[in-house]
Amino acid sequence: MGIIGNLSSDQLHSFNSQGFIVLESFASPEEIDAMMKRMEQLLNEFDCSSTSIFSTKNQQQSTDNYFFESAENVSFFFEEKAFGDDGNLRQPKELSINKVGHALHEIEPAFKKFSSSEKFSSLMFSLGYKRPVIIQSMYIFKQPGIGGEVVPHQDNSFLYTEPPTCTGLWLALEDATITNGCLWAIPGSQKNGLVRRMIRGEEGVSFDRPLPTYDQKDFVPIEVKAGSMVVIHGDLIHQSFENQSPKSRHAYSLHVVDTDGCKWAPDNWIRRKVEPEPLYVS
Repeated sequence: MGIIGNLSSDQLHSFNSQGFIVLESFASPEEIDAMMKRMEQLLNEFDCSSTSIFSTKNQQQSTDNYFFESAENVSFFFEEKAFGDDGNLRQPKELSINKVGHALHEIEPAFKKFSSSEKFSSLMFSLGYKRPVIIQSMYIFKQPGIGGEVVPHQDNSFLYTEPPTCTGLWLALEDATITNGCLWAIPGSQKNGLVRRMIRGEEGVSFDRPLPTYDQKDFVPIEVKAGSMVVIHGDLIHQSFENQSPKSRHAYSLHVVDTDGCKWAPDNWIRRKVEPEPLYVS
């Protein structure tokens, strides 16, 4: 397949040095509009009675069957602060959802079109992938006022291959600012390697080590305009804070792993019944 990489040597150097890069205007306004409109439709059609709450702080709690089966479905997860003491939603369901995942890229045409686009494959080719697969995708809402904090983490912790090959692709569907909960990262932290893994066992999932303590002064904000793609090394320490603003911060997040010369860990949370199709084979 004649794929040509679309990253310059300077961009690759920056990615290898910092652990992330920002590609402005990666998605067109038309692509963003198609994905956001389809998600609005999905939310309108969604029945609130069958769902799960997603904890962005304690991800060990978010492991019922609904969560595990979401690996190959389009599933809906509420914010922790979405419900009142009476068990009812505090506000409309459209403003209460934390995320939708984890197979939008396979099932929903608007998301599949973007995720399987030539420019997306070219990006993965630039990063050295031989037989990349999108292992999960999420639509993240970061709702106004209740959009939860995401604690410092590394993507390789959740989507481990031997050797590690995960890369995060975080597309801003709306402007992401310090005020509405943009990403923050510790530049160069990927060079220190993976600090812990989330393991799926008989009792659900748990981490094999405690979360290290990080100095918040080491983090830098990654403020981006809608359409920007943030490319995140699998070992980069990154986080986001609560959205305390009146504006949402929608994003489409994908994670890619290689399947050439590496092995998907059997104790990852994702245990697919059907093998994912590669974006390309080189």
